[in-house]
Amino acid sequence: MAFNASEKIVESSSSASPTELASYGNRVLKTSEKLISTLVKPTVTSASVNFTLPAVEGQVFMVGPQVTLHKMPRLDTTNSSVDIDLIGMSKNNTERSAAVAFMSYVTMENLLKPDFFNTSNDTVKTMMSTVISATLPKTTNTKLTKPVNFTFRHIREFDHSGSLTCVYWNISEWIVDGCSVLEFNRSYTVCSCVHLSTFALIMQTSRPPESDPLLDLLNLVCVIVGLVFFSLALLTFAFCQWSSLVNNVARINICISLLLAHLLFLLTQQFLNLIRPQQVLCAVISGLLHFLFLSGFVWMFIEAVLLFICVKNLSKISSKKRAVLSTGFLCVIGYVVALVVVCVSVGLVPEGYGSENCWIKLDKGFIWSFIGPVCVILAANTILFINIVISLNSAFKSLNAEVSQIKQTKIMVFKTLAQFVVLGCPWILGVFTDNKKVLEIIFLILNSQQGTFIFLIYCVLNKKVREQYRKFFRCLCSNNTEDYSITFRVTTE
Repeated sequence: MAFNASEKIVESSSSASPTELASYGNRVLKTSEKLISTLVKPTVTSASVNFTLPAVEGQVFMVGPQVTLHKMPRLDTTNSSVDIDLIGMSKNNTERSAAVAFMSYVTMENLLKPDFFNTSNDTVKTMMSTVISATLPKTTNTKLTKPVNFTFRHIREFDHSGSLTCVYWNISEWIVDGCSVLEFNRSYTVCSCVHLSTFALIMQTSRPPESDPLLDLLNLVCVIVGLVFFSLALLTFAFCQWSSLVNNVARINICISLLLAHLLFLLTQQFLNLIRPQQVLCAVISGLLHFLFLSGFVWMFIEAVLLFICVKNLSKISSKKRAVLSTGFLCVIGYVVALVVVCVSVGLVPEGYGSENCWIKLDKGFIWSFIGPVCVILAANTILFINIVISLNSAFKSLNAEVSQIKQTKIMVFKTLAQFVVLGCPWILGVFTDNKKVLEIIFLILNSQQGTFIFLIYCVLNKKVREQYRKFFRCLCSNNTEDYSITFRVTTE
């Protein structure tokens, strides 16, 4: 009953001041140590007592003068363990006996909070372990013969950019004296201390930069504008009449991929406070964003390949145009390649998705799962454009193709090159932003306005598309005029 009362103390102290929290914690620790010391009984060889309660787990190990053990067994609880040379200590006692009490408090971090760890750096402090306590009840000589090693299982996700510190409780604060980190991985940390007390593992991470309301508003407006123009470009590609030389499959899928990516990113950022605590959902969203943005680049490469094939065909005497690759085959390549990259990334580094902004994590170089393929595609596109320019020059010299066709192809090359710059350069710039506000604003504007640039390049700057726009608006205006005249006649009659 006394052990479980600590849980009620935690629940009732939610509005207490830091001083009161420290006082409550000290009382719980003192009471617990007194209670567990009653479990220590004289023994000739060795004995142990274990108990597990909702608020605390405990284990007591005792050795006597005729102990038969050559090595002290490890004391374990669910989230921690301790290695102590209790047999060596018993030899230094006149009774030739010793006892150790080891406890793990499930909810003690709500009283002895990580904020009680005072450091010179302004960092975010996170409790990475349960609070544990190790004492030597009813033992005359409590001087340690060897440092004690504690193994803490991380109770929260480990941030590789953070710093781990082994600390112990000293009445009113967490301090480091006499404790150090021996080794750690993403799941466990081993601490070594030269004394016994109440211990914990605290992680320090840099405070995230405060969000700029103006920058957030600019981001919202820019992304919405980009989404509108992506939609207009998609409608134009879908419903306008294009010449047989033009293959819009790649452009349509570029717009679809980037439209969905920007829309998902916008919704995620607007509801980030609700999504971020759901780690699995956040990781799924970041993986989906990775897939959509990457598929946009794959489709950009496919468009460059189609343009290269088109330019190569200019040197051939042929009045009949043929589709080189089927639409279905292109769709398989455009989306499967991106899906394979994401699947391989998940297989190699499953924890790489789900950053603070629900995007790819930057630690361990995992960002190269996106930047790497993008750089390869940009390099391949550059090589293709060089070959396209060389092929166009040879077509001019041979004059085997119609002049109008060459002119149209040159325009297509220019527009595809402009698209290549518009889609690729912002992401290259994004690698070098490094929290520089000016570069962040430039990256935000360029990246969010990809739909606007695509609409301008392929729709507004296309004379035939502009003519179809005029026809559409004329029909729309004439229909509205007719509707108005009919309404007017009915009203007057």
